[in-house]
Parts: sequence; structure tokens; C-alpha cells
Amino acid sequence: MEPLISVAWLQENMTRPDLIILEAGLPSAVSAGAAPPPEDEGIPGSIYVDLNKYFADEGQVLPHMLATPNKFSEDAQALGVNQDHTIVVFDKFGIYASPRLRLAFKAMGHDKVTVLNGGLPAWRATGPTSSPSKSDSRRQPGNFVANFRPEVFCDAESVREAMQSADRAIVDARSSGRFKGMVPEPRAGLRGGHIPSAVNMPFDTVLDQGVMRSEDELQTIFNSHSLASKRLIFSCGSGVTACVPALAAEVIGVTDIKVYDGSWSEWGTRHDLPVTTD
Repeated sequence: MEPLISVAWLQENMTRPDLIILEAGLPSAVSAGAAPPPEDEGIPGSIYVDLNKYFADEGQVLPHMLATPNKFSEDAQALGVNQDHTIVVFDKFGIYASPRLRLAFKAMGHDKVTVLNGGLPAWRATGPTSSPSKSDSRRQPGNFVANFRPEVFCDAESVREAMQSADRAIVDARSSGRFKGMVPEPRAGLRGGHIPSAVNMPFDTVLDQGVMRSEDELQTIFNSHSLASKRLIFSCGSGVTACVPALAAEVIGVTDIKVYDGSWSEWGTRHDLPVTTD
């Protein structure tokens, strides 16, 4: 399955019985500076997924950490997801939280999952909208069972090892102000700065008004950071927007990609881990 699909593709395939459409909802995105979207608008037949509730490890202090395989399976089944479903994920901001939901499914063994390029804004420009489904009570349970792939996400120790490896690169998707420690972190108790040796690629660099840039543009962006032939680890504030440039890397054919799940929410609080502002 291609990592991205167009509105035209979705319109042509809306009636497929194996298709399920999930909206990646992240209410905290509003407070992060994104314009609040209409809450009563969605793609017809879509199911709203609050990422603060679904597919997150409730036993973790850190936000949005990937759920255990058992919880992931339970959440997917509650949403009606089947093993043979083709999953389209989107969000109201264009491309923001949807790559995180896609990567979570990939990490749990589901390969037929793709992001709607441009999300709801792109759909709204050409197709009808309706209120997304937010209730599990009347939904037929799905049969999806997670098959965990540990290579998709990584931990702090893997990042520490990558700092010393010439063939690895750490890509920080936060804003340049946060990367340089010039802007306060939105979460209390976090140090300013970044992981030593990391390069800064703010997640919206790979987007043009919420739409993924062309492959040629993406290749230029990655080349400007000397990332050709590197094995890449993506990080951000809480493991969500790191998935946006990770998706961009996949679009241009990079295959060795990981996302640091704890991201700065973990690294910035652990005083045994090095930080720099250089």
C-alpha cells in the first residue's frame, strides 16, 4: 500500500467493502497553535479516533506512547478494524496526527494503511462532509490482532547509540526555536535544546499548506541536511509530528526509518541524557 493516497483515489474507492476510514484526532493540537477545525465535519463514514485515548499506553507518564499489543488489539477491534481492512487515515489539519496513526498500525503488523494527502481540508474542497462517528456502542467489533514489529519505534538507548554512528542520523521535527533552546518547551520540566548530532527539520517543512510536497521537493529537503544513504531516527515533542517527516522519507524511498517514541518528552527530562543548543 502506498504511504499516501489522493482525494481522487478515496472518492473512487469509497464503496469498497474492505475500506475503513479513521480520523486521527488530537485535541491538544489546538493548544499547540493549529487553527481549531470544525468539530462536526468529517469524511462520510469515517470514525473519529482520539489519540489521547486510543492506541496509547495508559501506564506511561509520557504522552502518546505506543500501546501494548493487547491494548492496541482491543482498541482496533472496538473501532471495527479487521485484519483484511484497507485503512485510510486523515486528520482535520491536513497532515498532522494521521502519520502517527498510520505508523502505529504499521508497528502492529497492518500493512494496508495509508494517509489521505491534505486530509479533511483537501477533501472538503471536492467532497461532501458529515459528522464522524464517535461511539463504539453500535459498531460491529473488528477482528484485528496486533503482531508487534519492534523495529518501527525505538527508545532512548537506541538514539544514544545512533549519536555515535556515522551511518545514522537523528532528525528533530520540532520548531527551530525549540531545537535551539530559544523558545520554552510547552510541557513543564523539560530542558531546552536538542539531542547532540541531531539535525533540525521542522515537520511543516515537508508540507505545503497541509499537503505533502512533491518527491523532488522532498528529495531536495533531505539532501540539504546530508541525509542521503543514512539510517534515520525521527524525534519531536511527543512522538506525533516526528511521523510527518518520517512519512516524507518513506515517500522518497527511504526504507530504514524509526521514530523515537519518547521523543523530547522523555529526553528533555532525563538528566542522564546529553543536551546541546549548538
